[in-house]
Amino acid sequence: MTASDHVVTRFAPSPTGHLHIGGARSALFCWAFARRNGGRFMIRIEDTDQARSSDESARGILEDLAWLGIEWDDGPSLTLADGRVIGADSRPVGPYFQAQRVPIYHAYIEALVKAGRAYPAFEDAAELEAKRKAAVAAKQTYRYERPADVKPGVFNAARWERAQSGEPHVVRFLALHEEIIVPDQVLGDVRIAAGELDDFVILKADRFPTYHFAVVIDDELMGVTHVLRAQEHLANTPRHVAMQKALVRLPQHSPPGSESRATPFRTPVYAHMPLIFNVDGTKMSKRDKAKAARAALQAKIKQEPALTADVLAPRLGAAAPDIAGFLAKDNDSLEVATAISRVFGVALPEIEVADFRAAGYLPEAICNYLALLGWNPGMKTEDGKDLEKFDNAFLAEHFSIERIGKTNSKFDRNKLLSFNGDAIAALSDDAFIDRWMAWMREFEPAAADRIGAVPRDRLAALAAAIKPRAKTLREGLKSAAFLLRDDEATDFEAKAVEKHMRADDGRGVKLLREFRETLNALLDWSPAGLAAHLDAFAQANGLPNPGPIAQPLRIALTGAAVSPGLGETMAVIGRLSCLKRIDTCLHAV
Repeated sequence: MTASDHVVTRFAPSPTGHLHIGGARSALFCWAFARRNGGRFMIRIEDTDQARSSDESARGILEDLAWLGIEWDDGPSLTLADGRVIGADSRPVGPYFQAQRVPIYHAYIEALVKAGRAYPAFEDAAELEAKRKAAVAAKQTYRYERPADVKPGVFNAARWERAQSGEPHVVRFLALHEEIIVPDQVLGDVRIAAGELDDFVILKADRFPTYHFAVVIDDELMGVTHVLRAQEHLANTPRHVAMQKALVRLPQHSPPGSESRATPFRTPVYAHMPLIFNVDGTKMSKRDKAKAARAALQAKIKQEPALTADVLAPRLGAAAPDIAGFLAKDNDSLEVATAISRVFGVALPEIEVADFRAAGYLPEAICNYLALLGWNPGMKTEDGKDLEKFDNAFLAEHFSIERIGKTNSKFDRNKLLSFNGDAIAALSDDAFIDRWMAWMREFEPAAADRIGAVPRDRLAALAAAIKPRAKTLREGLKSAAFLLRDDEATDFEAKAVEKHMRADDGRGVKLLREFRETLNALLDWSPAGLAAHLDAFAQANGLPNPGPIAQPLRIALTGAAVSPGLGETMAVIGRLSCLKRIDTCLHAV
């Protein structure tokens, strides 16, 4: 399975929430391997967990992948904003949602049962739980005990008839007493001793297959040749290999010309990749959000003991018992964590791709950083340093399984932030404006309306000022927050007013008033012209530098003592609004 035109990789997410950043790494590597080998990259939605799966989550995952530039050849179709369509059934191996493939799974379940390699089991949950508790009490590992009437290779017609009659049951795979070898391209051969596998469930009581069974059927029928996934899945793989050895294609799914003979399932090439952890060595998971929110709320309660769960409930829009349970670590409710973040301004760690999108990261920076988590190109820059900065096209050209490491990776948010800042700084001013405005239209529409009304030439001046300092697009918006300020706003930063305007017998106010008068006749309202005018005013008034007038002016224009360069700030605000803001400030202070 090394012929380039036969390579098929897949990413198979469960639509139970947003796309985890670790899943994005897996998808990126699968995509890159397929591209490097001239193969195909497929998306399959594993939605057999009907209670937790949703169409909204499935679409969100597809949109996040498309945003990252990880486009699939086969899979569910997604129409982008520009009208371009990704995916669709370009190979006749769909449907790509497992819930739509249940009849296929049932056919293979029946084939396994009749071959004596699976059997219906009728124990109820209470009976199994009692056996588990008994094993725990005896300090033994619980292991399902195969019924005495079930024999390897023998079809148990009586059990099958009971199942067909509607009696509640599951179907279990009959595991043989033999060693299982998982050939892995990263870890080498992984051996599971004979007898380690028990008779695990492959069809649940709700008539849906388990993950283990569905993935084996789909990988075979969809032509998957290489499975690249995180090492956390390695524990499942022996089960998959065992089933692959037991299964043969049904005639209706066999290659043309092979209907007369049994076509055994293949074992794909496996490559289990290192896990991604936080810098402190803990697992990177959604629970990190709950931890951050819980710690912040506990600190708040320590300062204000009156903030009980009952008091917090209306503020957070959550039930008091849920809040109490959250604080007691009985639950890690994402809804409660998000409410705490919103109400108390707590920054939650980014875990899912959607988090990074909302925070204003660029997809190329994320992909670049993710590619280095477990893989490296093995190349040097001209100055002899390890090559770290590259795009998806480079990754697709140079990716190989051989350069995937075995040790777990640590997700360093500071390094990703640095990558993102460099990517933003490398954008042209026009490209920055386009990306920034598109981000605002999605995540800050009110700001997009206000800032989008500013003439393009003024925005270019602003972009030049804030782009080198913005690590994220959201940071860029914070720097440009003065554009969202009303000209008549009087909420000036009190400490800044006292320090820069009222001190020294109101020196700053006097300078601001005098500077205001010079603006009426100023013709050059460009950033350079305004900066030059500010310097000229300082010299004319015997100031050692523009600071004594710059700070009062900055406060008048932005409400605070920090902003982008005053030339750019004044240029983007515009003459009329600048004069109004200065007049408002002079009247208010």
